[in-house]
Amino acid sequence: MNRIDLIEQELTPLRDALNNHHLYSNLSSIEDIKIFMEQHVFAVWDFMSLLKALQNQLTTVTLPWVPAKNPATARFINEIVLGEESDVNELGEPKSHYEMYLDAMSQIGANTRPIEAFVNDICEGASINDAATKTSLQEATLKFINFTFEVIASNEAHKIASAFTFGREDVIPDMFFQIINQSEADKTDCSKLTYYLNRHIELDGDEHGPLSLKMIAELCGDNSQKWEETLEVAKLALQHRIQLWDSVSELITLSQPIEM
Repeated sequence: MNRIDLIEQELTPLRDALNNHHLYSNLSSIEDIKIFMEQHVFAVWDFMSLLKALQNQLTTVTLPWVPAKNPATARFINEIVLGEESDVNELGEPKSHYEMYLDAMSQIGANTRPIEAFVNDICEGASINDAATKTSLQEATLKFINFTFEVIASNEAHKIASAFTFGREDVIPDMFFQIINQSEADKTDCSKLTYYLNRHIELDGDEHGPLSLKMIAELCGDNSQKWEETLEVAKLALQHRIQLWDSVSELITLSQPIEM
C-alpha cells in the first residue's frame, strides 16, 4: 500500500463522518439551503487563498521569471486557478466560482450582505478577525477560516496542499452530491446553484481530485516527516469541516418552527 492509500485509509472515519453528517438530512427546504449557503460561502471564499498560496509556492509569480521546479505541478495549479478564478457561468460569462456562488445565493434569496461586507473590509485592509467581528461571523465559521490561514502562514507547500486536497478538493464531490439531491427536491429555481455544483463535481471529481493526489506525492517525496505532517493537516482540515457542518446544522435546527 502506497503512502497516499495509507492517508486515505487513516482519513476514512473522518470522511465517513462528513459524508454522513446529519446536516444533509436537515437540508429539507429552500430556507435550510439559504442558511447553509450563508455560512458555506465563507469556505468558498477562503478556498481561493489556499489555491493562491499554492500558486505562489509552485509557480513563478515574481519577476524576473524563472522556470517552475515542477512544470507538471505548475500546470495543474494554473489550470485550477483558471477554472476557479475565471470559469464561465451558465450564460457563458467569465466569473470566479466565488462570484457564481454569490449569484446562486441571490437567485434563491439567501443573504449575501455579510460575506460581501466581510470581503469589502478585507479589501480595505482589515484583518480577518476584525472583519469577522464587524460581520458578526459565526464562531465555527471563523475558526474554519482561521485554520485555513494558519496553514497558509506555515509557508510549507505540502501542508497547504494537504488542506487543499484532503480538506477541500478531495471531499467536495461526495459532499456536493448530497446537497444537489436536497435542492432538486424543492420547487424553487436553483438552476445557478445546480450549475455551480455540477461544475465543481465535473472538475474536482474527474480532473482536479486525482491530480491533487499526485501533487501531494511529489511534494512529500521520500520525506517521512512531510508525510506525517500531511496526514496531521488533513485530519485537522476535516475536523474543522465537520465542526463547521455541526454549527450550520444547529443554525438550521434553531430556525425551524417548534412542533406543538
